[in-house]
Parts: sequence; structure tokens; C-alpha cells
Amino acid sequence: MSSRILIAEDEARIASFLEKGLRANGFSTEIAADGDETLRLGRSGRFDLLILDLGLPGKDGIAVLRELRDEGRALPVVILTARTSINDTVKGLEGGADDYITKPFSFEELLARVRVRLRGDRVPEPTVLTVGDAALDLRTRQAVVGEEIVNLSAREFALADAFFRHPGQVLSREQLLSHVWGYDFDPGSNIVDVYVGYLRRKLGKHRITSVRGMGYRLEGGQPSAAANDA
Repeated sequence: MSSRILIAEDEARIASFLEKGLRANGFSTEIAADGDETLRLGRSGRFDLLILDLGLPGKDGIAVLRELRDEGRALPVVILTARTSINDTVKGLEGGADDYITKPFSFEELLARVRVRLRGDRVPEPTVLTVGDAALDLRTRQAVVGEEIVNLSAREFALADAFFRHPGQVLSREQLLSHVWGYDFDPGSNIVDVYVGYLRRKLGKHRITSVRGMGYRLEGGQPSAAANDA
């Protein structure tokens, strides 16, 4: 029997994108468009995991989460939100969330985190991905090239994340569009090429190579990952 996931998201295109992706990976889903409906369904015992937006109409996501936890419900909760401040992250995690992902997001990363929470694993997750002499810090959302710290925009970080998780592999423009832009996916857009250009300027032109007719590849060998021991 497939795991059942409740998607609490009021933006229809994001909810639809999540639902299609999760169903394609074998999950059963249901969508709740406001806080009250999320709370009602979260109490039903029908779901194995909740993907929770914080900016829901009615009760916001933090209020929903706290009520569920105050009632002793252990439903795993992955927050998915556009709120990026440390204060919001702390509130979410202290409120009882199992994980916290900010938009824009990589669907592949979300899927991996969902699977981890459904398994109940508590293995420390990688916080730094290293490929060659470059590293991507998932906590600070910065890159380090040699000894130089490189600041990245939210989209640049999401794109770099996709590359650093698949070094040496050719990623097509369609894959990168879907993983980085998600619900804004437009197969006719050249936005991937534009942002790859941004990353090349920041990380080094030699680091990301173009494979004609196929896509882009991050060079530099196999990755290593450092886990947070805290």
C-alpha cells in the first residue's frame, strides 16, 4: 500500500506540481487549501506525512503544526515555504516540524526528504556537498571555491544544489527547469542557460561544461558529504 501524503498548499499550481510529482513516484495524495482543512485532515489519521505551507489562509501553518503537536499527533511534517528568515525556520522546527525546505525548491530534494521522514530515519543529513575544490554549504546556502566564499541567490543556490548532488552527470535543461523552477516550468524558456552563466561566473567557467544537445555537467570528480554532528 502506498504512503499517503497530505499537501497543505493554497497556491493551485504549486499544489498541482507537488501532487503530480508525488503520484508519479508512487504516493497517494490529497490537497488542503487552507489551515482549517489541513487541521481537520491532519487529525483524521489517514495520512503518513504532511507537506505544510506556512502561509495558509485561515490558520497559518505554524498554528496548525502547534495544534497537531499539542494534541500528541506524531504525523511527520515537512514545511515547504517561501519564508526564508532564520526566525521562521526556528519557529517551524521548534513548533514540531521534522524538516524545513524553502521555495524555490528542488523537487528531487523534497522527494528525498519525504522518503527519509517516512522511513523514520534519524541519520544526520549532509550539510556540505564537496566536488573537487568546490563545496556547497546547505546551511549557509553559500558556495566555497578554494578558500573564497561565494554568495548565491536563491535560484543560483537551487541550481548549484542540483549540480552538486549529481557531479559528472549530464543534467538536461528540462530536468533543471523542473527541479529548480518547479511549478514555473516552461520548456521553451532559456532561463537555465542564463543561470548556468551566472554560476559559471561565480564558480569558474571550467566547472560547468555544456554537452551539445543534452544539457550541462558539473566537473570535478565524485562528491563527498559532511554531516552535521550537532
